[in-house]
Amino acid sequence: MNYPNFPKDCKSLLCKYLTPKIFEVLKDKKTPNGFTLQQAINSGVKNIDSGIGVYAGDKESYDVFAPLFDPIIKEYHGFDRNDMHKSNLNPDDLEAPNPDPKGEFIVSTRIRVGRNMNNMPLGPAILKEQRDEAEAKVVDGLRTLKGELAGDYYPLLGMSKEVQDELIKDHFLFKEGDRFLDAAGLNRDWPAGRGIYHNKNKTFLVWVNEEDQLRIISMQQGGDIKEVFIRLTQAINSIETKVPFSYSDHLGYITSCPTNLGTAMRASVHIALPNLAKDMDAFKAITDKHHLQIRGIHGEHSESEGGIYDISNRRRLGITEVQAVQDMYDGVVELIAAEKALR
Repeated sequence: MNYPNFPKDCKSLLCKYLTPKIFEVLKDKKTPNGFTLQQAINSGVKNIDSGIGVYAGDKESYDVFAPLFDPIIKEYHGFDRNDMHKSNLNPDDLEAPNPDPKGEFIVSTRIRVGRNMNNMPLGPAILKEQRDEAEAKVVDGLRTLKGELAGDYYPLLGMSKEVQDELIKDHFLFKEGDRFLDAAGLNRDWPAGRGIYHNKNKTFLVWVNEEDQLRIISMQQGGDIKEVFIRLTQAINSIETKVPFSYSDHLGYITSCPTNLGTAMRASVHIALPNLAKDMDAFKAITDKHHLQIRGIHGEHSESEGGIYDISNRRRLGITEVQAVQDMYDGVVELIAAEKALR
C-alpha cells in the first residue's frame, strides 16, 4: 500500500491529518479483527469530497490508529485523548415542557442514537456470519419491548413488495448505503442481516445493521421533546438487557463514524421559521449559541421547503445525552421567540 495521492483542494480531515509520516507509522498495523489502515481510509480516498473520510472497523481501531483518529476527534468534537465521556439518559434531568403547545411551529420531533454490540466488529469489518448473529441477538432484544414499544421486525432479505411500499411511504425504509458507506465496506452482503422494527403507532423504530448495528429512533408529530426522549430511553434500557452495547470511558458509545462517538445521539425537530429564514445571520447566531446544526428537511446537504428546517444538536462527545437534548430544546425555544417577534 502506497501513500494516497490527495488532490490539492481536498478538504477532508483525512487529507489534513494523514501525513506521509503518520502513514508510515500506521500502514502495516492491524486490529485484532484484522482491520487495516487501508480499510479505515478507503472511503475518504475514494470520495475526495468527504468531510471526515475515515471509519473504524472495531473498538480497537480507535487505539491502533490513534495517531490518525485522535486529531480528527479533537478537531471535530474538541475532545482530547485524556478526556472522559459521561452518559446520562435520565429524563428526569431534562427541563423541557412543550415549547409549542399550539403546534404553530414544530412539525415533528425525532431523537435517535446509534449503538453497536460489545465484542463484535463494527460494520466496516464485520463478517457475514457475525452480522447475521448480531441481527439475531438484536431481534431477541427487540422482543423485550412491551406496551407502546411493542411491534414487529421486518427483515430486508425477502421482504414483500407490500411491506416495502408501506415502509417507503412512512419514510422508514433505509436503502443500500451511499457511496461513502459503500467505500467504507458497509454495503457488503446487502440486504442480508438487515431489517427494520417499528411499533404499532409508528412512533418508535429500529434500523438493524445499517451504518451501525442498531439505530434506535423515537419520533412523533408536534413538539413534545421530553415525551420523545422518555420513549427512547425506555427502549434503550429494555434492549440493553439482551444486547450489551460497546462503550468506552474515553469515547462513550462506540460507532464506526467518529462524528457519532459519545452520545451517538441526534435530537432534532422539523420547524417552520419562514420569517427568521430571511435573515440567515440572525438564524445562525441562535443556532451557533446553542451548538445546533441547520439542515434542509431531507437531511444533510438538502434544501429547506416552505420555510421548514431540520434543527439538531451538533455536540455528541464530552456532553451527556440530557445536555444534547437540552441544547436542542433551549435553541428551539429561542428560535420560536425570534420567529414570533418577526411576525
